[in-house]
Amino acid sequence: MSSAQERATGYQQGTQGATAGQAAPPDRTAEYERAAAQQEYGSYEGSPAATGGMVLAGTLLVLAGLWGFFVGITGILKGSFYATVPTYTFTYSIKSWGWTHLIIGVVVFAVGVCLLLGQTWARYVGVFLAVVDAVANFLFIPYYPVWSIIVIAIDVFIIWALL
Repeated sequence: MSSAQERATGYQQGTQGATAGQAAPPDRTAEYERAAAQQEYGSYEGSPAATGGMVLAGTLLVLAGLWGFFVGITGILKGSFYATVPTYTFTYSIKSWGWTHLIIGVVVFAVGVCLLLGQTWARYVGVFLAVVDAVANFLFIPYYPVWSIIVIAIDVFIIWALL
């Protein structure tokens, strides 16, 4: 016996079958197939709490995308809904903010759906988009402060859950 594994199991690789007193090696085919299936479908590894956090982050990404979409639609169709700030440093029209939130919302929604489907790349893209969404809402604070602060808090939680 040359390796530690062979000494621990009492099985030598060179023999055709197990001799008396020695157990045959366990069949690990099912374990390998299960691991390959998990890797193929991108299932989440880790504790149930981590998996729950990932599903919650995906759900919040979907909701943040929908909210961003509706904020964008409101800004495009009814710009008078938001307060106008004449002396704001970042001069940007309400319609432009509407298009910005609409585009970000659609992309965040799509990444949230991909995260719920188990795509591993969506985790990293979700972190990036949550940061972009938080910055956009930070700049949108003078127009609709309460909503922007709530969305920033949700984005911070999404970043925490995905990392």
